[in-house]
Amino acid sequence: MFFNPPLHSDDEAFLANVCKGLAHPARIRILRQLLTEHSCTCGHLVEGLPLAQSTVSQHLKILKESGLVRGEVEGPRTCYCVDRETVSRFGPLIRALLAITPEAA
Repeated sequence: MFFNPPLHSDDEAFLANVCKGLAHPARIRILRQLLTEHSCTCGHLVEGLPLAQSTVSQHLKILKESGLVRGEVEGPRTCYCVDRETVSRFGPLIRALLAITPEAA
């Protein structure tokens, strides 16, 4: 028998989108760095990564598309920060998904 998780289709789409954003080790590393700072620029992120600025920019674009990161233009630069609302929604949904166990036979 198939057990339906207590998720609505919009929750499933949200989880899939956020997981897509996390689907690369560099993006996880960028997110971890952003979680420890209020905000920072791409150039600052590049300093802590063994990646070219263009590569970091591409990863930031994907993180923004997934809703995990926001970017605010400040003069000639963009400052990036974690979207805490997305992270707050993601946590309980992923825990609920991972807590699903097969029904006792």
